[in-house]
Amino acid sequence: MSELLFKLLVGHAFADFVFQTDFMAINKNRHAAVLAGFWPYVLSAHALVHGGFVFLATGSVWLGVAETVVHWAIDFGKCEKWYGIHSDQGLHIVFKFIWLWIASCGG
Repeated sequence: MSELLFKLLVGHAFADFVFQTDFMAINKNRHAAVLAGFWPYVLSAHALVHGGFVFLATGSVWLGVAETVVHWAIDFGKCEKWYGIHSDQGLHIVFKFIWLWIASCGG
């Protein structure tokens, strides 16, 4: 169980801080995007990378899809300035614990 949590957290760190390029960080935000109308594709690609890491860690396509959707929504909220970076990261970590709980229940 702690091994899976570690995999989920490491995957999050890679997806949010190593594999998220400056291009992605800027253009996933509809208010800052350089190319008008392009932000949904960039935000979706970023969220899909996160979903991929959750899938690789858990072996569950459904948890990978759930992570993609949840990560998209959380980052959209941060880009809308509904909350800041600390709340954003806190929400992401909370969902890693939720995925861990679901996976441990056989989900």
